[in-house]
Amino acid sequence: MFSIEKVNEMSKPQFVKEIGHVYENSPWVAEAAWIFTGFKDIQHLKDAMKNKVITTNHQKQIQLLCAHPDLGARLEMTDASKKEQTQAGLNELTEKEYETFLRLNTSYVNKFGFPFIVAVKEHNKESVQKQMELRLENNQEQELKKALNEVCKIAGYRLDEIIKST
Repeated sequence: MFSIEKVNEMSKPQFVKEIGHVYENSPWVAEAAWIFTGFKDIQHLKDAMKNKVITTNHQKQIQLLCAHPDLGARLEMTDASKKEQTQAGLNELTEKEYETFLRLNTSYVNKFGFPFIVAVKEHNKESVQKQMELRLENNQEQELKKALNEVCKIAGYRLDEIIKST
């Protein structure tokens, strides 16, 4: 774990190496947020990174979302994603649940062009499925905003695991 003071002392390459993984396969977020070093606390860092995500161009936002694995999928994913999905029980789906998740994920990607994303730390497999069903009713603009917010929540939880709160 790092203190916020230690984070503020990091060179750009070190900052990207140590912090860059919190946004799934998207170290560019940390790279862009590094210019704001001098963070008062962890929330200031979270806000700086979220600001970079929200203000970047649409194409880069979609690429960020597409860097996330399908929930409940039996595919390669980062260690952080594996851990989070395991905590929500998504690694123990029955065959029927797996088929439901696969169908919902496919419908979601077909409608929105990026995978369904939710901060699974706040959910179990039943509530994740319910969220998928509800959010399929959103329009493109609503869902892009919601998905980006969820990505930022996930990154926030990951930052909480590597930076000591003061």
